[in-house]
Amino acid sequence: MSKRTKVAIIPGDGIGKEVMAVGAEVLAAYQKKRGLRYEVVTLDLGADRFLRDGTTFPAEDQRLIREECAAVLLGALGDPRVPDLGYARDILFGLRFGLDLFSNIRPVVCLHDRLMPIVGKRAADMNAVVFRENTEGVYVGMGGNFKKGTPDEVAINEDLNTRKGVERVIRAAFEYALAHGRRRVLMSDKSNAMQFAHGLWQRTFKEVAAGYPGIEAKHMYVDALCLQMVRAPQDLDVIVTNNLFGDIVTDLGAALQGGLGMAASANVGAGPVAMFEPVHGSAPDIAGKDKANPLATVLTIGMMLDWLGEQGAEEELTAIVREAIDTGRCTADVGGTLGTRAVGDFVLKRLA
Repeated sequence: MSKRTKVAIIPGDGIGKEVMAVGAEVLAAYQKKRGLRYEVVTLDLGADRFLRDGTTFPAEDQRLIREECAAVLLGALGDPRVPDLGYARDILFGLRFGLDLFSNIRPVVCLHDRLMPIVGKRAADMNAVVFRENTEGVYVGMGGNFKKGTPDEVAINEDLNTRKGVERVIRAAFEYALAHGRRRVLMSDKSNAMQFAHGLWQRTFKEVAAGYPGIEAKHMYVDALCLQMVRAPQDLDVIVTNNLFGDIVTDLGAALQGGLGMAASANVGAGPVAMFEPVHGSAPDIAGKDKANPLATVLTIGMMLDWLGEQGAEEELTAIVREAIDTGRCTADVGGTLGTRAVGDFVLKRLA
């Protein structure tokens, strides 16, 4: 057995706590049903901890994750009591950058016709996956201000792209396509306006694609991609793009699969630890009201269990989510009448 024996849950803030409570019960059900060999540990991190003692992402929790955990399940972060969100950045970026989780993987799959907002399109038309580069781009925070606060202020943010970073996420997208029977990989950039940074993406994509002759390699500028996602989503398969564009494109994708309450994600690198996150926000306006949709968490756990080697778990949980949508046993945002807890109970009952 691997020395990695733990899965860490970080409930986070707002509705994160509510959906992660469902997630913890789903994992407990798998421990009972399949003998899941991982111990689930909950880490006290988030706004409440920060406001209590000033802690953001302590060294002992970082060590636990880095040395003992196989995966992290992260709830939403963000609390209006901490407007600058510094603690949230410490946790989220500490995981992404600290563990070098360079691929953010976002399935954009619509599970029911009523969730498809485009007239004339059906759920089956939206079945794609986005690979977002997760450790470079403008999110590295390079830049600064000159003459700040004056009429002559200059503000600069730098878009960092390395050959290593670009190549590894592009290769991950092709490997995913190969492993999952996907036929096309589309790279999206804005090289017509950003000739140096995105010229690197162009050259690297062509070189990597040459090693996968059985997969069709295509390119599309990001503005054209957004148009295509709405006009002809059925033509999309695997998409790979940079950090900023991936952030934008995946939110558009969420709208085509029923909203952020249906959007799951994985953050994976070359190392032994991965982080999994339902991508909705902390939604403080509905926190504590039993309104949050836990199905993105269920789908995210499916991705995590698949990554941990639990064969068939992702398919099983996706089928249960599909049934919840089909039968209306879901929250109001996706056409149901149940609360968070009741949806979780339905999932657990179907698992049992």
